[in-house]
Amino acid sequence: METSVPRQRDASDSALVDMLMLEAPIGLALFGTDLRFRWVNAALTRLALTRLEGHAEADPSSYAARRPADVWPQEIAARAEAALRQVLAGGGPVIEPGYPPVTGASLAPAITSGDANAAPAAADAGADASEPAPSSDLATSSCASWFSVRDTGGVIVGVGLTLLNVAGPSAEAAGAAAAAEAVAAELRRSEERYRSLVQGGAQVVWVAAPDGAMKEDSPEWRLITGQSVEEYLGYGWLESIHPEDRDRVGRDWRECVRTGKVFDDRYRIRTKAGSYRHYDVRAVPIERDGKIAEWVGASTDVTSQREAEEMRGRLTEQLSAAALRTARLQQATSMLAEALTVEQVVEVITEVGRTAIGALRSAVALLDPDSARLRVVNDDLRNAPDSAGGELTLESPSVMTKAIATRRPVLVEDPEDLRRQFEGELEIDPERVAASDERSWVGLPLLAAGAPLGALRFSFGRPRKITEEERVFLEALAGQCQLAVERAGLYEREHKTAETLQRSLLPDQLPSVPGLVLVAKYRPAKNMEIGGDWYDAFRLADHRLAVALGDVMGKGLTAAAGMGRVRNALRALALTDPRPAAVLGGLDRLFSATEQDEQVTTVAYLVIDPETGDGVLGNAGHLPALVLEAGHAPRFDQVEAGTPLGWASPRKQHAFNLRPGSTAVFYSDGLVENRNRGLDAGLEELAAVAARADPDVLASPGRLLEYLVERMLAGHEQDDDVTVLVVHVPAAGPQ
Repeated sequence: METSVPRQRDASDSALVDMLMLEAPIGLALFGTDLRFRWVNAALTRLALTRLEGHAEADPSSYAARRPADVWPQEIAARAEAALRQVLAGGGPVIEPGYPPVTGASLAPAITSGDANAAPAAADAGADASEPAPSSDLATSSCASWFSVRDTGGVIVGVGLTLLNVAGPSAEAAGAAAAAEAVAAELRRSEERYRSLVQGGAQVVWVAAPDGAMKEDSPEWRLITGQSVEEYLGYGWLESIHPEDRDRVGRDWRECVRTGKVFDDRYRIRTKAGSYRHYDVRAVPIERDGKIAEWVGASTDVTSQREAEEMRGRLTEQLSAAALRTARLQQATSMLAEALTVEQVVEVITEVGRTAIGALRSAVALLDPDSARLRVVNDDLRNAPDSAGGELTLESPSVMTKAIATRRPVLVEDPEDLRRQFEGELEIDPERVAASDERSWVGLPLLAAGAPLGALRFSFGRPRKITEEERVFLEALAGQCQLAVERAGLYEREHKTAETLQRSLLPDQLPSVPGLVLVAKYRPAKNMEIGGDWYDAFRLADHRLAVALGDVMGKGLTAAAGMGRVRNALRALALTDPRPAAVLGGLDRLFSATEQDEQVTTVAYLVIDPETGDGVLGNAGHLPALVLEAGHAPRFDQVEAGTPLGWASPRKQHAFNLRPGSTAVFYSDGLVENRNRGLDAGLEELAAVAARADPDVLASPGRLLEYLVERMLAGHEQDDDVTVLVVHVPAAGPQ
């Protein structure tokens, strides 16, 4: 790092100038175009006869926004405002003697009034404060100089005022000479202080001609850049600008010179040590008589500030990336917790890989411990560049098998790195690599209690070097994937067992009964959670038919086992006393003795005579049967729904009749209720769907069942099992 650049001081150039003007031993003021004070120095507040009620006489801030008439006697204020208007109207300076003297012990000695031309010049400097000043009694009046103040466009924006004391006709010429010498000495000391301030700071001050060429030497510039005076002057300073910035800076500088606009830029300057430092540069035009006389600029070293900003930017970027990866890992964890199958786990991993690290493809392979083969869940890797082709086993070289064998991540940056890492193991086919859009690979082992469960693979469409932060993220993601895969495997096995159990407990086929047509359908939920829905139909000893449909609340093996117990108990009770009230009462006693209190089970139980269609129906908390009769609107059976099984209550039974051509539909809540549709709305929709059915559909129980299921589930995600049992009495009599 370049160490030759001077350090910045606390004091600024503008602060020094403000201090000099404020304490100058002559009266100074600035008026706005509205004839009101904008700024005064301390000396002007000591103008004789000045009285500002409620404020100290030497308080410059109290003059702000006041007119001369507010602080000066009427006669003096009238002269002042007339002079202000004259300057604003004509633009030329106005010099007026005869103002009250500026009083105060710190003032410069008065100058002879006979030297009229000396007054404006002396107004630009102060007396030497270290030397005793003559008494202000020598000054009998002061001379006012009024002049216009313009902006960079030449427009008058205000009026300046200087007040310089003048002595009476008897003043000695030697006093004027001494005062002039004192002013000159003060100016020399001010210039020395200013130069010391500039040289001791980090700013480089320079002066350019109206055409933009450097016209004065800048020792500070040459000290930093190592240029000679000849190399620096004119436009030679541009040679020290960084080549990438030089054309732009030269173009912008010439444009500002042409238009007279302030030059404000940041660029890099080459130091004499050969390094580059960043500088903020600002230059303003200095105008005289409406024309640009020169340009004064300052270049400030901001390298340390720039480096600090870049460091903050890098840290912020790193922190943001870490926070984003953490959020994505939390999101992946949440999504994986909801995945019920290995396929759903892979879908989550694929999405996270794409969004979090920009992966082109993601794959999960599970190890079969009996055959040492890997089953790739969601991708065909036989033609992948990082494998030998064919069936994937632990013996075949690939990124995934190497990750399993080493129990560590395998990171491959590009095809050449693939050749290096698998040299002697995997023959890289150039044609296969060229035909593939994969150019980088990552393999991560999936370990359960230290034993290999499988592997996770990501591929990228361009060469990719995985950073340490990304590696940590991927390993954490692999850990979550392993847990999700294990959980999904257990769930799939439990689901398969529960589904097998549930289907084994349902009738293989419904009985064939003359005079009735029976059809049923069981449709498990798409979320793979097996429930406790069941149905049954069997002949009684008196040739009547018993029909039942129920629902054991809950999911999984527990619900399936509970369903089996209820079905078997109902059959046993019905063969002893088939009356619905007796059967439901017996089930209540069974539940009170054997089932858990929180187990909720509902059932609708019908005993019907196939020859007459007359029957008896009992309901233990189940949904009402839907009755369809030709020529009538669909209606729900009005049998009072009692409490679920196990909830002590008198069980009742009611007459139930199906005339020829009529149909009774028994169903579980999965047909009418879901996350987006309440139970009442579902029942209304079921009746409306049935009412829209064609007569030929109503006459065919099988078609009616499919029609109701498809229409009721259309547009809804099935999140519960659906069970439907249709009992139909043909219009033509027994079938």
